Amino acid sequence: MTAPASKDSFRARGTLQVGDASYEVFRLSAVEGAQRLPYSLKVLLENLLRTEDGANITADHVRALANWDPTAEPATEIQFTPARVIMQDFTGVPCVVDLATMREAVTALGGDPAKVNPLAPAELVIDHSVIADIFGRPDAFERNVDLEYERNKERYQFLRWGQSAFDEFKVVPPGTGIVHQVNIEHLARVVMTRNGQAYPDTLVGTDSHTTMVNGLGVLGWGVGGIEAEAAMLGQPVSMLIPRVVGFKLHGELPAGATATDLVLTITEMLRNHGVVGKFVEFYGSGVPAVPLANRATIGNMSPEFGSTCAIFPIDSETLDYLRFTGRSPEQVALVEAYAKEQGLWHDPQAEPAYSEHLELDLGTVVPSIAGPKRPQDRIALTDAKPAFRAALGDYVAHAPTQPSDSPVDEASAESFPASDSPTYGHEENGAGKPRPYVSAAVDTQGRPSAPTLVTLEDGTTCELDHGAVAIAAITSCTNTSNPSVMIGAALLAKKAVEHGLERKPWVKTTLAPGSKVVMDYYERAGLLPYLEKLGFHLVGYGCTTCIGNSGPLPEEISQKVQETDLAVVSVLSGNRNFEGRINPDVKMNYLASPPLVVAYALAGTMDLDLTREPLGTDREGKPVYLTDIWPSPQEVQEVITSSMSAGAFTQSYSDVFAGDERWRSLPTPSGNTFEWADDSTYVRKPPYFEGMQDQPEPVTDIAGARVLALLGDSVTTDHISPAGAIKPDSPAGRYLQAHGVERKDFNSYGSRRGNHEVMIRGTFANIRLRNLLLDDVQGGFTRNFLNGGEQTTIYDAATDYARAGVPLVVLAGKEYGSGSSRDWAAKGTSLLGVRAVIAESFERIHRSNLIGMGVLPLQFPEGQSAVSLGLDGTETFDIAGITALNNGETPRSVKVTARKDDGSTVEFDGVVRIDTPGEADYYRNGGILQYVLRKMLRS
Repeated sequence: MTAPASKDSFRARGTLQVGDASYEVFRLSAVEGAQRLPYSLKVLLENLLRTEDGANITADHVRALANWDPTAEPATEIQFTPARVIMQDFTGVPCVVDLATMREAVTALGGDPAKVNPLAPAELVIDHSVIADIFGRPDAFERNVDLEYERNKERYQFLRWGQSAFDEFKVVPPGTGIVHQVNIEHLARVVMTRNGQAYPDTLVGTDSHTTMVNGLGVLGWGVGGIEAEAAMLGQPVSMLIPRVVGFKLHGELPAGATATDLVLTITEMLRNHGVVGKFVEFYGSGVPAVPLANRATIGNMSPEFGSTCAIFPIDSETLDYLRFTGRSPEQVALVEAYAKEQGLWHDPQAEPAYSEHLELDLGTVVPSIAGPKRPQDRIALTDAKPAFRAALGDYVAHAPTQPSDSPVDEASAESFPASDSPTYGHEENGAGKPRPYVSAAVDTQGRPSAPTLVTLEDGTTCELDHGAVAIAAITSCTNTSNPSVMIGAALLAKKAVEHGLERKPWVKTTLAPGSKVVMDYYERAGLLPYLEKLGFHLVGYGCTTCIGNSGPLPEEISQKVQETDLAVVSVLSGNRNFEGRINPDVKMNYLASPPLVVAYALAGTMDLDLTREPLGTDREGKPVYLTDIWPSPQEVQEVITSSMSAGAFTQSYSDVFAGDERWRSLPTPSGNTFEWADDSTYVRKPPYFEGMQDQPEPVTDIAGARVLALLGDSVTTDHISPAGAIKPDSPAGRYLQAHGVERKDFNSYGSRRGNHEVMIRGTFANIRLRNLLLDDVQGGFTRNFLNGGEQTTIYDAATDYARAGVPLVVLAGKEYGSGSSRDWAAKGTSLLGVRAVIAESFERIHRSNLIGMGVLPLQFPEGQSAVSLGLDGTETFDIAGITALNNGETPRSVKVTARKDDGSTVEFDGVVRIDTPGEADYYRNGGILQYVLRKMLRS
């Protein structure tokens, strides 16, 4: 693609010479006020200078950004044109499905289908489809990949077609790594070169953790798939100039604290501060002391803070990482020269202008975990045991609200007597030999206890109780990109084995690194046998547990957990631990560093103070404490130095798009348009453009709407969007069985995102969803007011309402739509017939995605809620004033009238959360895809 020439009103165009190469650049120094801006806004300013077209991007936009007032609330809209788009396969498949469908729609309306083609580089990494079915054995990786190809053959064939049919679209095949780690290790440029220009590498991605690349100084964030498609087709991202939170770092991490502990601390701080919709930028004297991998870990969890991005500036640490990961000397030289030329190089002593400030002494960070259901709920490791007991009451009936605990000696773990630990029992293996284990059954301490015996497949009999660790998973992009914590976990495993410790037999242990480089340095360091001795065999290169692909628990464990309603837990080195996300049998989920994941696999229970009580006993019967096996920073660094090299990265990524024999041997369809298979249950043509005309229909008000769901606070996109396993008795399960799919071949919702029929049926179907229209019922159910208010599935009710021509609304509390940037949370909502969502507040990505699918996001008046207004969800709703959009206006509010059965009404002004003129255009057109398609036709 040749970029349109900039108007260059500020005469910023110039030349940058780097070695033998010269590049056209747009110098920020040409704009008065540029140098006072925070790093992230300088990147946006360059973007405006380079793309100034006099229409969508004008000199006034450039001046507005250069004159940014840190104290002002966001009010000025700008158009940000990302340099590239990155996708993972769960969200990428529907993107390619939509692009394929748009080609047909353009043809039907008399246009040229070849125009439907990515105009910006788009890269898709297949990393979300591998499931940890097989674990704890040497062939786990090969068997899981074989199963992955068996389940996803149709999807992978479709993606291979897309790679050949669309220009500027590349696919990284399965078994390579996690999208965000592949991004920072290989795909990220930091400075782009294209058509003779050099400019900052910027991007949007179809995964909220796209922000991991912020650690490299690359500005980017997660968007819904529909926004990403628009960016691929050359549409800028409409946004308001944000507030920027300056987060000052100083000091250094103490021994014993990891990057995970740091990011959980920052997550807690920023969630408490409130950064939704804001940029977060790190600065100060402590920045040089933060290794690049730690910066990436912090950037990764920006969605958990709620911020749009969490960025570090470019400095010598950035350059060292680029060299370390095998980037060319020419690329490294360009990054350094460009950053220094543009004022993007970090000055540790500088105090840029920021809207708000936070500060952290890195030396105060302590070992931590987070849970049992939100990543921002940090718990110091010293408090993990009592915190678990306090939380247990939410998951077990009749638990005391303030569980008592036996007094704990404040002495060090080394002097803590084993007899003061929780009660000890025994587990009998097949030979009848007793082994010590820690039971969570402590009736004398006042907490509920439900010990139950279970016999494992190998004949071992053991006793499970509330708090048993059912899953210990080293997984997720957050930590598996970070050598310090990955090597720390392996060294801890080595010491544990040398002390004679073993994982508890009921713990499902999995290792899913973010790239092949991890296994390379594990093998070079000779550490892999120790991890495998504890059951941490390679299960796949992908997200696995963190996204719900943990695979089933062993059948005997699963059955016993369900029979006795045990509150078992997972411990994972991930970023998401929402309810119902990890595994349907696991009620409580905790985030932890990889070394602590290994430690909890050894402990086998959350009801243990790892800082003071023994993990087990050595071969001589002596207690072994966490401090006995925790590696020192020096030990970790020695392994990093001796086992890692740039050559490993160069070799791993030398032919990254080629794939293995499985990938290369897939039969690949050809042609500019895709031949949809009528019998496919994976990839189907969606209905978004059916009956579409070249001009949009006028926007209408909403009358006589019924409430599909009445929801509380912190309803995440995991609660809304289909994810995880498909239950046989669910609407989606019944659909698949009706189409001849056996239960064993159901696969996951994520793998079937290319089939709207499955996805509609799984929307709002999370097993932990609490629809307050019903009393004490969890899951995808509602009341159908067409049938006297009887309970039915949300899908079946929506189908009945659609037949009767009744529009639907959803009522919700605070932070509606937090979590991953799941476009199906909005697509499914729209296809179920929901016209509006009325919430106390929205998370940024989901609010934008709702508009992108033609759903109106409204907020209750400040300080008001469904409860305070006396709404119980049985009312019918009229929403008047939306039609103002037909006149080119965006109303600040609309009149909402709720009519109760007795004829009384509740009226309030719903705040319209269409925040930019661009979003208003999308809504007028019925959605962003329709807007883009019509714009293509006009051009």
